Amino acid sequence: MQKTVGIHHITAMVNDAQRNVDFYAGVLGLRLVKKTINFDRPEVYHLYFGNESGQPGTVITFFPWANQLKGRIGTGQVGSTSYIIPKDSLESWKDRLKKFRVKYISSVRFGEKYLQFQDPDGLEIELTERNQGPINNWNIGDMSSDFSIRGFSEATLISAQPHKTADVLENVLGFDFAGQEESFIRFTSEALIGNNIDIKLTPSVRGLMGAGTVHHIAFRAKDEEDLLKWRSLLQDRGYYPTEILDRKYFKALYFHEPGGVLFEIATDPPGFTVDEPKNTIGEKLMLPSWLESKRHELEETLPPIEVRTLKGDK
Repeated sequence: MQKTVGIHHITAMVNDAQRNVDFYAGVLGLRLVKKTINFDRPEVYHLYFGNESGQPGTVITFFPWANQLKGRIGTGQVGSTSYIIPKDSLESWKDRLKKFRVKYISSVRFGEKYLQFQDPDGLEIELTERNQGPINNWNIGDMSSDFSIRGFSEATLISAQPHKTADVLENVLGFDFAGQEESFIRFTSEALIGNNIDIKLTPSVRGLMGAGTVHHIAFRAKDEEDLLKWRSLLQDRGYYPTEILDRKYFKALYFHEPGGVLFEIATDPPGFTVDEPKNTIGEKLMLPSWLESKRHELEETLPPIEVRTLKGDK
């Protein structure tokens, strides 16, 4: 059976670009690994944050647009995005969140402790301790690799039809059923990061797309040949995948699963160093070749942003 190894990236919608950078780079300590534009709406940034190299399974991306309406988290969406932090680092993260006045609550799910909080736009974020995942050596302020985020642990889906979504995860994408606990079902894959998907079973309001919501979740394909096989498989199973689209840093297709969540399958290569060296990724506005002639116009239109150490951090 063809299987994905896990989450490739997660893409969300927010309002303010600098506020987005300050939170994900300045507070959470992720690296801005690519500063580009929404290929379909070039007047809007597409910002990518991940570990030091932007490895699949670490990257969250954003479309920051000041004029979009506030969304509502609910069915047909990713409800929360969870990250792996190193063992024995929860207390350090509590201190860091308090320093930046980020309110959090503690919870337990499937025997693991979580810190749950929201980003400035209302996206639900979680941190949980695990031994797995590559050490992330990208640091900002007083962050260190002793407690820096290593990558995704899981995403929680809010489905209009949870058991049909579960069927897609298990019998189409190749995740393995890992168990059920109260109002959650967990599925797992073989990756070290981004390997779990939880499905919330309790009823929820209908999700409304907008700022503070996840647009889609992407799963990993080995390469373009593998992606073509995924497209054929989805067609054979009665889904309606898009054509394969070139996103420059990966190639991708999209389809809606029966519970309403937009799924993407994206290739691991070529990655974020295809147009920038690793030591400077994310520093320059990168444009696809067909928009390079409009660089000056776009740079004048897009709001200025910078990765900066926040006040009170070292």
